Amino acid sequence: MKLEEQLGHILIENKLHIATAESCTGGLLSSKLTDISGSSAYIKANYVTYANEAKHDILGVSWDTLNFYGAVSEQCAQEMAEGLQKITGCDVALCTTGIAGPTGGSETKPVGLVYISIKYNNIVTIKEIRLPSTYNRVQMKELFAQQALKLAVEVLSGNKLC
Repeated sequence: MKLEEQLGHILIENKLHIATAESCTGGLLSSKLTDISGSSAYIKANYVTYANEAKHDILGVSWDTLNFYGAVSEQCAQEMAEGLQKITGCDVALCTTGIAGPTGGSETKPVGLVYISIKYNNIVTIKEIRLPSTYNRVQMKELFAQQALKLAVEVLSGNKLC
């Protein structure tokens, strides 16, 4: 069973609603969730907040965070999840922010770096993942989205996946 199907089952079984805010995945995470028939029963809203202005204006990420830590940071990922839950009233807020490449990145924030955040039960869980920069942009987005789905299933089921 695909991760998005597993996540859908968990959300339905627990009567939970999810919302997403994506940057580096550009809507791919939302697309995967909405590929599942019946997903309207548990999806509250999905946003692509690619620009810093969108992160600030829509999700309420502070300019201080964006200017000091950057959009690709644990701090930004946390504020994205908190803001998303606040504006949507969702039970589960799932967010991605990272560098898909092939250009961009730096020594401290290389191509392949992503922060995935999920807020559930008033707890924000953030996972930093660093993938090899050898993947192309499309592959990188796919892997980022898969990792976000995996984290959501892990958090909501209380189990670590292999």
